[in-house]
Amino acid sequence: MRPIEQGPARSSMGRRSFVTRAAAVGAGVGLSAAGLVACTDDTAEPKAPPGDQDVALRDQDLKFIGVEETFSTPELLKLNSINDDHIAFLEEIGLADLGERRLGDMDEGGLNVQILSAHTPAVQLVPGQEGIDFAYRLNRQLVEGPMASYPDRFQAFATLPLQSPEAAADELERSVREDGFLGALTNGHITGKYLDHPDFEPVLARAVALDVPIYLHPGYPAEEVFDIYYRTTRKEYTKEYQDYIFSGSGFGWHQEVLIQAVRMITYGVFDRFPDLKIIIGHMGEGLPFYYERIANDMGEPTEDSLEKPIEQYWHDNFWFTTSAFFQDNLLEQLLKYISVDRVMFATDYPFIDSIKEGTDWFRAVDLPRADKEKIAFRNAESLFGLKV
Repeated sequence: MRPIEQGPARSSMGRRSFVTRAAAVGAGVGLSAAGLVACTDDTAEPKAPPGDQDVALRDQDLKFIGVEETFSTPELLKLNSINDDHIAFLEEIGLADLGERRLGDMDEGGLNVQILSAHTPAVQLVPGQEGIDFAYRLNRQLVEGPMASYPDRFQAFATLPLQSPEAAADELERSVREDGFLGALTNGHITGKYLDHPDFEPVLARAVALDVPIYLHPGYPAEEVFDIYYRTTRKEYTKEYQDYIFSGSGFGWHQEVLIQAVRMITYGVFDRFPDLKIIIGHMGEGLPFYYERIANDMGEPTEDSLEKPIEQYWHDNFWFTTSAFFQDNLLEQLLKYISVDRVMFATDYPFIDSIKEGTDWFRAVDLPRADKEKIAFRNAESLFGLKV
């Protein structure tokens, strides 16, 4: 059996409840899991006993880089929204604000830098030259807008026209070399194909050549998958948007990212591109729960086809973020399998109640200061070549 170089296990931490509100309208498109997680009073964390009240004041000087922080534009809102009510909701929560409101929320929570990315599915549904031009416009709007006005506060992942892979590779290189982008973010399948498909090897090769990561953000399933998994004819059990939420932030998104990541490992992407760097959010998109099952059940079938044990790729090619999952028990589970050097802070703004909710949660987490600094900002500094 080939040895596995795993991340260290971490000491137990008290469980914190993550209480957020569900979106009132249009929650299915562009919303994170944070908008749908809720708990009852029965699961609320009890008040700290005498002597522990200082926990809430711990590490107030900690710096933060937010690695999954979403934006939109009026043009993109129109493209990727269900209806006018949905656009109004996304405007209400500040998705298209790239100025004072966003900076005020960052300052309130002590978030030093946001790495911006276009809300799902960005331009992945736009084919041909229209998609190529749209991606370029979005990227340049960031460069000429918030990145120019607030260079110390905003960085960005490139939006790519993935239905045109060669053009996407070129736009990745242009945005990194000319505009200082930190990599790219993708949103699920591209017309029924994932990044393990040969069509996208130009994009992966260019990311390796540029030494920048690709962030795998969730996207909605292909229509035929949506119909089989998430639709029902029993309308008495279905509220408006329920099937979209079910297939998205309520459940399906997280399975979709994990499936894509396992496909990339299983079908040899990282043997062909051993230096490829991939980021996944939401505390690993369920990976900590399935880690041992994937390793145990997929190990033997892939032993002859892969160059390494299947679980080794998680440690060599992947980074993980905390986006929207502000729960001690989930962080503990992730750190049981993944090195603290591969975990980065993110809030999933603006699809959480507040940035402060996320930063306050992490300040109170029971980890050594050196490990907290790694997650809060140092790992991002190292991966992206930043300095906060």
